[in-house]
Amino acid sequence: MSELERMPPGVNPVVPSSARVYDYLLGGKDNLAVDRAVADRLLAVAPDARLVARANRMFLTRAVRHLARQGIRQFLDLGTGIPTSPSVHEVAREVSPACRVVYVDYDPVVTMHAQVLLTGAPGIESIRADLRQPDVILGDPHVTGLIDFDQPVAVLMVACLHFVTDDEDPGGIVAAFRKWLAPGSHLVVSHAMAESSPAAVAQLTRATAGSPARPTFRTHEQVLRLFDGFELIGPGLVPVHEWTIGEADEPVIPLLEGTPALRVEGGVGRLPADAG
Repeated sequence: MSELERMPPGVNPVVPSSARVYDYLLGGKDNLAVDRAVADRLLAVAPDARLVARANRMFLTRAVRHLARQGIRQFLDLGTGIPTSPSVHEVAREVSPACRVVYVDYDPVVTMHAQVLLTGAPGIESIRADLRQPDVILGDPHVTGLIDFDQPVAVLMVACLHFVTDDEDPGGIVAAFRKWLAPGSHLVVSHAMAESSPAAVAQLTRATAGSPARPTFRTHEQVLRLFDGFELIGPGLVPVHEWTIGEADEPVIPLLEGTPALRVEGGVGRLPADAG
């Protein structure tokens, strides 16, 4: 069976997908030639990009595990990407089988895989929706039927807000979700940074021009502002391979010597009791 025959309706085989590029960097097989071309161009100037992708994934699992240990039992994963093990529900349920997870992504390939893997799994839902439309997500019966917004929720925005342009107002999107959250809720964000090497920024920008996979690189201060209303925990906003909290976490992934050419920073924020 060819690549195209495996693709669900709605997939344009000549337009790269951020989820499929990320899948390729992680060593997955659910990607097309156009996605591999984008990733290979990035790897030519940022040969550590695969390690950074792995570190980003480990940041997600560390954050989810920590939050589950702190008593969070509800997770809203925005921009899920193609399922990779361990997934959010697998990590959270290692701590407590009571954890509930809603996966959200607009990519039809992601939706296809989620439907196959999660059909009939209690306490887990997957919907096809765009994080740029918070009202649609927050009003979806699959979300409201599983997530109790009167109780703390962890909202995961890992490696997705850099695909939201400034005109689409990423800060406003985060604020729209924040309004629904009870005190004690958390926001988990990782983001491609403007402090990456100029060659990596230029190459990835050229390779994804005109596609939904084109990132907007933001500065450390700009990403910090996405946490407005939240209190950063742990080490704050740091390169994803450096984010750790507690003593039982996995070892930090060793990157190539020096600063990685593709810089991705991550942080976890907590909504305080006096949040209004």
